[in-house]
This record gives sequence, C-alpha cells and structure tokens, in this order.
Amino acid sequence: MSVVVPHYGDPAPTLRLLDALRDQRGVDLQLVVVDDASPQPFPEPFPEPVPGQPGDTGVEVVRRRVNGGFGSAVNSGAARARQPWLLVLNSDVEVGPTLVSDLLRAAASWQPAVVSPRVVDRDGVEAWTGRRFPSTTQQAVEWLTPLARYRDRGWWHRAVGHDVGARGRTQVVDWVVGAAMLLPTEAFAAAGGFDERFHMNAEEVDLQRRLREQGVRAVALAEPTLVHVGGGSSHSTRRRGWLVDSRLRYAEKWGGRRRLQAALTAATGANLAVNACRRLAGRDLHPLGVAREELALIWGAGR
Repeated sequence: MSVVVPHYGDPAPTLRLLDALRDQRGVDLQLVVVDDASPQPFPEPFPEPVPGQPGDTGVEVVRRRVNGGFGSAVNSGAARARQPWLLVLNSDVEVGPTLVSDLLRAAASWQPAVVSPRVVDRDGVEAWTGRRFPSTTQQAVEWLTPLARYRDRGWWHRAVGHDVGARGRTQVVDWVVGAAMLLPTEAFAAAGGFDERFHMNAEEVDLQRRLREQGVRAVALAEPTLVHVGGGSSHSTRRRGWLVDSRLRYAEKWGGRRRLQAALTAATGANLAVNACRRLAGRDLHPLGVAREELALIWGAGR
C-alpha cells in the first residue's frame, strides 16, 4: 500500500503518525509525506526508500514550493504511488498497530470503493464519517445558528446531511470524510485525482461524486477505528472561510451556486433577527457585525 500524508504546520503530529505507520504489522507500506510549503518544514533526513523492495521503512518527502491545500498535496504524493492501494491520511490522526491491515481486510469485499474506517476524537466520540451529497437545504439548516442547540438531536444530523444509518455500522454512503480514505490507486488516477481548485474542504466530496459516476462507491466502516484530533494547522476563522468558499465552488461545479447563496443569505437574515432579540434580552452580541461577516463569506468579499 502507498500511504500519502500531507504536512503543514507543526511536524510533531506527522512524525508521530509516521512512527506508528512504520510499526504497522502484517503489511508493507510505501510512505510519502508531502510538505505543502509548510512554515515549519518537514525535517530530514529519513532513511532513503528502495523502490520495489518489500518491507521498506523509508519515507519519501515531496516538497511543494507553493501551498495548494489538501487536494493539491495529496495529488503530489499520489503521483509517487507505486502500490495498488492508496491510503490518504491527515497528519493529525492516531493509528493502532494493526490499523492498516485491519482496514485492508475490512475493505476487501467492498472494492472498488473509497473506504473510511470508523473515526473518533480523543474522547472517543464518533465522527459522522458517512455523509449524503450536499444540498442547498442541508447547508442552509447548518447556517442557522439558532438551531445549534439541537446538534445532539438525530433530526438535526439528518437535516445537515449526516448519514445516520451509518452510525455504528458498515454502510454504503454518498461520501466519507477525508481524514482517512482507502481506495484503489488506479481509480484515483483514472478520476484525475482531486480538483485542485478546492483549497480546503469539499475536495473529497467532489472526488467521490466523480468516482461514483465511474462505479466506485463510498463505504463507511464500523471497524477498525482511528483517532482524529483535527483543526490543528489553521485558525478557526480561516477554516470557516475555506469551508464556505469550497461549498460555493462545489455548488458552482455541480449546479446551484446562486441558489445556495440566496438560501444562506436568507438564513443570515433569520440569524440577524434572533441575535437582535438576544441583544435586547441583554446578551453580549453584535447582530449587525455578525451578519456583515456572514454576508462577506457568502458573497465573496471576505475570502
């Protein structure tokens, strides 16, 4: 298997992940780290890999001159892939000693497919790994901040596009989150890899939608499990900007950008009305400022 790990920021999580991957049991790995023009470069030297030699524990380091985001980094690493299976991992995941062999075994009967293991955070809370393809309604509901209090309810998760049927069991879904994805290297190449116009977010949705058209489905597994820390390499405000920009780009590519902008604008109006009531009730809020920030994200001025 070829494993591609994009790196940006603090190298410590990437180094810990590589140590865990080099200690994996029952599988031979080609390890590729892509330094995406990180402000803290990935350190070298590493033992030089020997192409085609089983049991190789070297690490190939690809250094990009320009930061292109997750999809661009994975494409750069996947171009070096020599093995039939491609495993894409975020640098901030933690894996057990048999995660890779367990994942291969669990994924075998579903191929060809994009397969994700069960993903939890450090507290053991399960992520919503299986998702439905995005719709305008889903994203408008998620934009409505007054509904945030209901995020522990099943109806809210269904409304924002989480596949609740995949919770705790193996199931075919529309797409799986990109923290850990296993798929045939040939299928990734045939689809043209990630669309590099997506800097961060939605690139894995776009890829899996194109793969679905080629007969490659997505599967969320109930086991094995890995831990995803998440959110370590960028500020939350920047992440939200990337998220909105990518969702609008996805809507433009697959149809409905203007419809999505209109729906999010209407949701911002609802947020403004609720926040104004909260301000009158004595809450420390700035309704107009929040609304301006949201509109800047929706219509592009804040990118």
